[in-house]
Amino acid sequence: MRRKPINIIVIIGIIAIIAIWVISAYNGLVKKDEACSQQWSKVESQYQRRLDLIPNLVNTVKGYASHEKETLTDVVNARNIASTSKVDPNNLTQESLDKFQQSQAALKSSLDRLMVVVERYPDLKANQNFLELQSQLEGTENRIAVERQKFADIINAFNSKLRRFPTNIIAGMFGFERKAYFAADKGAENAPKVEF
Repeated sequence: MRRKPINIIVIIGIIAIIAIWVISAYNGLVKKDEACSQQWSKVESQYQRRLDLIPNLVNTVKGYASHEKETLTDVVNARNIASTSKVDPNNLTQESLDKFQQSQAALKSSLDRLMVVVERYPDLKANQNFLELQSQLEGTENRIAVERQKFADIINAFNSKLRRFPTNIIAGMFGFERKAYFAADKGAENAPKVEF
């Protein structure tokens, strides 16, 4: 008769340990998932900073190079497309991230073409407002790269935890899914040709 209370206590203890482990694993996944969302908002913040700088840059260039309308229009159009391209941090699929990245790459490409136009105007390159805007834009590009790297690190931590046994069981039970990474831009694997 005495063994029954001990068996019940052991069973209750085992159930409590399992419950604590499930709660801990679930909370750990939630914490990492939220870190992914938080870091994504930092990435978006830097992209938004770039979008906010572009109208000032375009207006400054307009004053010097008004006949370069096509390039200026391309930049404005690419900016508008990029500003409407959003990614839900709770649904970071490769498809949504690729679409976002394509719009950002198109914007970057149009900005690069704008900088080529700028090279034709020595007075513009000496303009203090333009130099300041150009410097801020370069700094923003560096910030984007840093935040994207941090995002990749956090996504890696989340995806690794998600796939590890036995946490993968909890992840499956509660519907946690892998998050997508940024992919390198097409052609990034090829070194640029420098000719003199």
